[in-house]
Amino acid sequence: MAKGTRAKKKYLDFKGRMVILGCGSITQGVLPLILRHVGIKPRQITIIAAEDRGGLPEVERFGIEFIEKRLTRANYRSVLAPRLAKGDFLVNLSVEVSSTALVELCHEQGALYLDTCIEPWPGGYTDPNLSVSLRSNYALRESMLKLSRKYRGKGPTAVVAHGANPGLVSHFVKQALLNVARDTGVRAAVPKDREGWAKLASRLGVKVIHIAERDTQVSSRPKEVGEFVNTWSIDGFVSEGSQPAEMGWGTHEKALPPDGARHKFGCDAAIYLNRPGLHTRVRTWTPLEGPFHGFIITHNEAISIADYFTLRNGSRVVYRPTVHYAYHPCDQAIMSMHEIAGKNLKQQKRQRLIVDEIEKGRDELGVLLMGHKKGAYWYGSQLDIVETRKLAPYNNATSIQVCAPVLSGIIWALENPDRGVVEADEMDFARHLEICRPYLGPVVGKYSDWTPLKDRGGLFPESLDTRDPWQFKNFRVT
Repeated sequence: MAKGTRAKKKYLDFKGRMVILGCGSITQGVLPLILRHVGIKPRQITIIAAEDRGGLPEVERFGIEFIEKRLTRANYRSVLAPRLAKGDFLVNLSVEVSSTALVELCHEQGALYLDTCIEPWPGGYTDPNLSVSLRSNYALRESMLKLSRKYRGKGPTAVVAHGANPGLVSHFVKQALLNVARDTGVRAAVPKDREGWAKLASRLGVKVIHIAERDTQVSSRPKEVGEFVNTWSIDGFVSEGSQPAEMGWGTHEKALPPDGARHKFGCDAAIYLNRPGLHTRVRTWTPLEGPFHGFIITHNEAISIADYFTLRNGSRVVYRPTVHYAYHPCDQAIMSMHEIAGKNLKQQKRQRLIVDEIEKGRDELGVLLMGHKKGAYWYGSQLDIVETRKLAPYNNATSIQVCAPVLSGIIWALENPDRGVVEADEMDFARHLEICRPYLGPVVGKYSDWTPLKDRGGLFPESLDTRDPWQFKNFRVT
């Protein structure tokens, strides 16, 4: 099927009600895709948001119900329960509304569910009375895994943490592993379960996986003092950046970083640093940008991918890769981050989400697999703003990389409505890539001889252990 044909395809019909929480950049960007690809009438859709940030033309044009109301611990059930019954769908694209509370409500009502990250109630990221460990994405994921075990893979499907990352990148990892296997002469059928995928990654020798992203989109309007500028949810970005830097922790690692710590509960697939992600940089690489410093912003996929690709011999862990996000946002967001860091992570009062005013640039988002026979392999999307504007309205190159997997997550849940709580790593990667690819621009795979040690120590001497370039201590968080 041609790309243009897929971009107009109706995948299925939906007869129930759809409630969308939030009306930020992702709701604005995904609504046209839902109307384009799902057989749904506007009168079936309700948007509930804490504030109306200018609205959407589709809301007025098609008569979509819009309710301006902030959901809280006290009112979320009374607001949502009358609007959700068996077969309905809750799409959670909001912040500061507990994902676990919403999943429990949807399970009780028989409704389907999707979100792009696991959110806590207000204070869950920043309450100083909580330990650093409990303010982590690791802790949030463990709370969701408790629900998954409680429901035992049954009941209405709840797709958790399924945007670009977390979400799409988990599907990139699986396709990248198959590509590396093909290119290194490793015969391997497509694995059928998590043990099979872990064995494949182990056979290939993959030690480290970066979610490596470089956003070069730029607006002609300079950032002003006291203003945070970004290409996607500013509230979401600041919240994540205020959490501790986190990473899945590989079996090849010899020692923890100096300020690293393990959690005292849960799957033990990840560690955290006693510093916020907005203060923590790491060396990484993408094909168009080359080497650069990315921020280790905490994300669910750093933990879920590491956990999914864990190989055990009985109770002993014998293989696990190190996994983390390495993100360089757009340059105006970098300036905003420097300002907020100087204010001890106190967010600016003014926000500017740049979409229509972007003049040029792209979002290069993919996964960088390192340690195998061919060195490093990056696989992902290289979408620029020019192509984005041809694909869908109300999007920039960053938001559409989120909106496409939100769409695929909705379609997958409707096709698989009784799977209980599901993470991206447990889903059909090929189906998701099929739905997402028309909106991702060039999807490419590139090999490189880059390592975190390359071109190090030229001007200033460094103590480096060159025997193992994948050992985390040599990534030198800065």
